[in-house]
Amino acid sequence: MRKFLKPLLSCTALVAALPLAAENTIDANTPIHDVNGEAITLGHMILMYETLPEQYKSIPIDQLFEGIGDQLVRQTLLSQMLDEEDSQRTKISLENDRRLHRAQAALGKLIEENVTQEALKAAYDEKYANSPPKVEYNASHILIETEEEALNLIKRLNEGADFAELAMAHSTGPSGPNGGNLGWFGEGRMVPSFEKAVVEMEKEAISGPVKTDFGWHVIRLNDTRTIGAPAFEDAQASLREELEQKVVDERLDALLKGDGVFTFEYNNLDPNLMTNSDLLDDE
Repeated sequence: MRKFLKPLLSCTALVAALPLAAENTIDANTPIHDVNGEAITLGHMILMYETLPEQYKSIPIDQLFEGIGDQLVRQTLLSQMLDEEDSQRTKISLENDRRLHRAQAALGKLIEENVTQEALKAAYDEKYANSPPKVEYNASHILIETEEEALNLIKRLNEGADFAELAMAHSTGPSGPNGGNLGWFGEGRMVPSFEKAVVEMEKEAISGPVKTDFGWHVIRLNDTRTIGAPAFEDAQASLREELEQKVVDERLDALLKGDGVFTFEYNNLDPNLMTNSDLLDDE
C-alpha cells in the first residue's frame, strides 16, 4: 500500500460512468473494476478498507480508494494465473474463514435480539433490587513470619509507634512499601481468618496476631463505609458484559446438548498430527 498507481476508474469517474437509472442504487454489488470478466465490487473494497491498519486510514480517502482498487486488481490478476482448482489448503482455509464469519454474525444477531435495554433493566433489578447495602473495609496489615514477631510489633504500636513505618520496615507482603495499606475491599475478598478479624474490629483498632497460610498478620482497621446499589447507568456496562456471556453460554449449551454433534473416535489418532501442516499439501 505504499505505492499507489493511477486507478482504472476514479470514484468520480465511476459514478459518472454508471447508467442514470443506477445512480441511486449503488450498493455492495456495484462493480468498480473488471479483470478479465471477474468483478471487483464496492463490497470487496469496503472489506479491504476495514482490515487496514489504523495508520493507513489517515491517508486521504481518494488515495485509499485508488490504492485499494489497485491492490485488488493486482491480486485478481495474480490469482487468475493459476489454471488449476483451489488447493486443499486454500479450500480448508476458506471453509474456516466462512465458519468464523458466520459464527460472528450469529453471535451479533443473538446478542442484538436478547441483550436489549429491557433485558438489561431486568438484570439490574434481579441483581440489585433486593440486595442490602454492603460494608467495605479499608485496612492495613504487617505480614511477618512468626507470632512472636507479631506480638512484639503490637507492643510497639500500643506504645505509640507509627503503623505505616513499621509496615515499611518489617512487612514481607507486597503492600509493605505502601505502609501496609490494602485499600478498600468487601467481604469475600480476603482469606476467611483475615476477613473475620477485620469484620470484628472497631475503627482504628489494632488486631491481635492473625494466622493465615501466608504467615502472621498485625491488622489496623482504618475505616469502613456502606455501599448501596450502583445507579443503572453506572452498572450498565458490566451488566451488558454479564448478560451477553449468559445469553451466548445458554444458547451454546442448549445446542451442544442436541443430537447434531457427533465426535469420531480413532484409537490411532495422535494429537501431535495437528501440528503437521504438510498434511494440508496432500492431495
